[in-house]
Amino acid sequence: MRKTIIITTGVLLLVVYGLSAKNLSGNGMGNDSETTIKIEEISPFCKAIVKGDIESVKRYLENGVDVNQKSLGKTPVIFAARYNRGAILELLIKNGADITLRCNSGYSAQKYAQEANAFETLRIIENQLKK
Repeated sequence: MRKTIIITTGVLLLVVYGLSAKNLSGNGMGNDSETTIKIEEISPFCKAIVKGDIESVKRYLENGVDVNQKSLGKTPVIFAARYNRGAILELLIKNGADITLRCNSGYSAQKYAQEANAFETLRIIENQLKK
């Protein structure tokens, strides 16, 4: 019984790794001579927003960072809204951030705040949209 379990597990692993390797090899239409992998990371500015590091955010703003520059397809306002960073969101708005911009998938900061139950930032966004 024990040998059967070990052999079955081994065969399963080989099948899974074989399928994974096939998926990585391209479109299955032959060997690709070159594979390009694009690795994109969150910008340091947006990373500070996500962490809630308001002092770093202030330094970036003082140094002239673009408050509407997308990172990973999302604006700084979206990151602030999603992670319920109310003070940072207000700071972004004060520095000219456009709260109506959408992510590359078409979602608004308001939608991200709603989905994340980020009530503080949702209130800020709704108040700004009324103006």
